[in-house]
Amino acid sequence: MSRPAFGHAMLERWALDPSILYLNHGTVGAPPRRVLEAQQKIRDEIERQPAHFLLRELADIGDGIERTAHPRLRAAAEHVAEFLGARGEDLVFTDNVTTALNAVLHSLPFERGDEILMTDLRYGAIGHAAQHAGQLTGAEVRVAQIPYPFTAAGVIEAIVSALTPRTRLLVVDHITSESALLTPLQEIAARCRERGVAVLVDGAHAPGAIELDIPSLGVDWYAANLHKWAWTPRSAGFLWAAPERQASLHPAVISWGWGKGYTHQFDWVGTRDPSPWLAAPSAIDLLRELGWNEVREYNHRLAWDGARRLAQVWGTRFETPESMIGTMATVPLPERFGSTPLEALRLRRALFEEDRIEVQVHAWRGRIWARISAQIYVEMADMERFAEAVAARAAVTNDA
Repeated sequence: MSRPAFGHAMLERWALDPSILYLNHGTVGAPPRRVLEAQQKIRDEIERQPAHFLLRELADIGDGIERTAHPRLRAAAEHVAEFLGARGEDLVFTDNVTTALNAVLHSLPFERGDEILMTDLRYGAIGHAAQHAGQLTGAEVRVAQIPYPFTAAGVIEAIVSALTPRTRLLVVDHITSESALLTPLQEIAARCRERGVAVLVDGAHAPGAIELDIPSLGVDWYAANLHKWAWTPRSAGFLWAAPERQASLHPAVISWGWGKGYTHQFDWVGTRDPSPWLAAPSAIDLLRELGWNEVREYNHRLAWDGARRLAQVWGTRFETPESMIGTMATVPLPERFGSTPLEALRLRRALFEEDRIEVQVHAWRGRIWARISAQIYVEMADMERFAEAVAARAAVTNDA
């Protein structure tokens, strides 16, 4: 079966504003029109019989109500889990990855003196969640500094050398957010297991960006989003837990499934819109229809080649190994753009308002960096346009 060519021809399949060059797919995602249409059909179906759909068809909450069909939420979970190399009974849906990570952090029985280890590449909101869990229990959050330029060996060594006899949990990204680094997760988990340290993964950017077989990673919990690279409508997160970790795991909101098991608790935490999760199988089916391997390879190649081209035009150095790049890449900008978060914010705003380019720009370790997201509606010409827009721009110094 012939498949359509990737690049600008794909833009008609998205609802994106054509006046904006969108190089920021990784931030909040962008579902294709076809998946949005599938979601709307689900919403329409719900509204024809709201109580029947939500109370009888959606989920089994262990309430004793006889159901004639497999719960819709469990069927969707099984479809998604198969895409991730997992079992449906080990996966529950959450509003987003932050919700899933909070559920784990606040289910663990930390004691005073315990340590939660993170890295300096962590997502800021998850750092706050860990600090909150520590304040409630007396646990201490410690941060491992990852050396730059990045290497797999450097990441592993930085984390392992930061483990102590008091470390109870490692919270680690599979693909880091701002730095767009694909970490050697399986090796990290193995080294933690040797030391009796549990591993909680922030996989926000992984599903749909890389091939996943979650059980083979050797981690205890894996939380992620489907609305970024897996093309699912917002907001759609999930939490996978190893079977031996499920009994003590609870959602942040306790409702009718309390005390009735892992999936019962998470499948119903009150009335909410389930259509993003129920539309996830449609998104996965579209990924496969367009060629899952081809989509992944195109996005990886574009991110890798685009990053090297940006560095070449800007006269900076892109030093991350290709093996640590998924579908995003982060490149240092010329030094004239400054070093602070405020300077990064000003540049990002100027690129959007004046050049009509939406792209992630941030400050890290005394430099301003840009993170590009490759998606099948983007072409190398778009990377060239972004490169030239920055190269032609003087430092942003306005105080507005």
